[in-house]
Amino acid sequence: MHPKHPVRPLRFPATVIAVTGLLLSALSACSGGADHGTAVSAPTTAASGPAAAPAPSDTASPGAKPTTTATLAPLPARTPADLTPYYKQKLSWRSCGVPEFECASMKVPLDYAHPVAADDLQLAVARKKATGPGSRLGSLLVNPGGPGGSAIDYLQYASTGYPAEVTSRYDMAAVDPRGVARSEPVKCLSDKQMDTYTSVDATPDNKSEVNKIAAADRTFAAGCKKMSTDLIGHVSTVDSARDMDVLRQLLGDPKLNYVGKSYGTFLGATYAGLFPQRVGRLVLDGAMDPSVDAEESSRAQAGGFEIAFGAFARDCVKRSDCPLGRTSAADAGKRLDALFAGLDKHPLPTGTDRPLTEALGTTGVIAAMYDQDAWPALRGALISANKGDGAPLLKLSDSYYERDDAGKYSNLMYANAAVNCLDLPPAFRSPADVTKALPAFRAASPHFGTALAWSSLVCGYWTLPATGHPERIQAKGAAPILVVGTIRDPATPYAWAQSLAAQLSSGHLLTYDGDGHTAYARGSTCIDTAVNAYLLSGTVPPAHKKCA
Repeated sequence: MHPKHPVRPLRFPATVIAVTGLLLSALSACSGGADHGTAVSAPTTAASGPAAAPAPSDTASPGAKPTTTATLAPLPARTPADLTPYYKQKLSWRSCGVPEFECASMKVPLDYAHPVAADDLQLAVARKKATGPGSRLGSLLVNPGGPGGSAIDYLQYASTGYPAEVTSRYDMAAVDPRGVARSEPVKCLSDKQMDTYTSVDATPDNKSEVNKIAAADRTFAAGCKKMSTDLIGHVSTVDSARDMDVLRQLLGDPKLNYVGKSYGTFLGATYAGLFPQRVGRLVLDGAMDPSVDAEESSRAQAGGFEIAFGAFARDCVKRSDCPLGRTSAADAGKRLDALFAGLDKHPLPTGTDRPLTEALGTTGVIAAMYDQDAWPALRGALISANKGDGAPLLKLSDSYYERDDAGKYSNLMYANAAVNCLDLPPAFRSPADVTKALPAFRAASPHFGTALAWSSLVCGYWTLPATGHPERIQAKGAAPILVVGTIRDPATPYAWAQSLAAQLSSGHLLTYDGDGHTAYARGSTCIDTAVNAYLLSGTVPPAHKKCA
């Protein structure tokens, strides 16, 4: 029996903004593990997450190419007899401590192939009932991504930040996925150990520094095995998709209605592949491509951050206070490289016992790439760094890692690694593999490629083999599914949205020609109107619909 996570009150952390962007790279939220020093799979914004693309341009590039022709097979339509007790349990709702929100817990089997009551997991569930006007449309589950982001924390944003015409007619609901936050959280390191891990140099200059990266990743993987022995073998995306089907039944919905951001698109698409006949209205925003392997995913995401930095730099050099100069975006990039090189040799003081290392500084910059609203904070942090003060950049890095002022980390990064390392075989199995791949990563991202390549090594030291592999998802027979892609998304390349929409037998692509990670409920009236029409009436946008 696994120790149960103590009940925590609902909260709406600022880092929910980043949570939907953690996905793919080193600790990639989509295909990686935990990241030592660079933000590879960071969170998103109150409405989304990170994005990636393979080359620094303003237009959609070819992006990652599928690495498999295998297709995810659906599960039998009939619920197996040994799973019936889970589908027939009754949820006992209680107050969450936040007005209008209710909380409950539900039982799911640790291992769906061999359910044993003594090993059952308890997952945290929350909802906010629809209040009208208009007839109720059922429940709308939300997930912010990660993997590792708390869906319950994100629910509080979605319940007020999504358009009122949607939240008034759906019961807004969420479940923290197994291994995450309130749902049997994966644990790997102490807070002090995590401080050390996030500071490890991810741009090694010699064999000694390479050995330090490898040692840090081994320590991380060993810590996860020691502290979460049984759980880490059962936190895959397939497991969580099956958990969502149990919750769908317990909420009284014949079909699943869902909005998933970033990694949440992989979770939603996996659900559709396993249960196509139970697909209601699925919005997959900031899409991942399930057919791409871990190395290709990480490299493409590095390219996405490069695209995002290019957009930031072009905006910055137009401003009188730009800390990267006012000459050109290319010159701004050189100045950023110089800052990183300086941090590598001489970390900056921060007013704490944690100096700003190159790794933490890189993470701070990447964290701000998820949303244009963070650009002013990044400019200010870079101005301070130029003056010898690393505190503001450290604060950005800490928000990415969900580290609070008391030095406590959430389990975001631990769950991120555990899920990624189960879902796909590792991008790299040794430092030699990373070294071989560096030219391609640097070509995709001159400013971040080296750090993100080394940050993708952790799954190579994982103590369990991956249970998943790249697969196309067709979901034949599913109702129409809406895929939303942002052309300059820093964490999930637009090409992935194109690929996923094409794979799904009933996929429909909606394009946002803009910046930032994900698009729905982030300020675009055009996007919101199209998504609302789908959620409220099932109407999909016309082919090739693009919003600016």
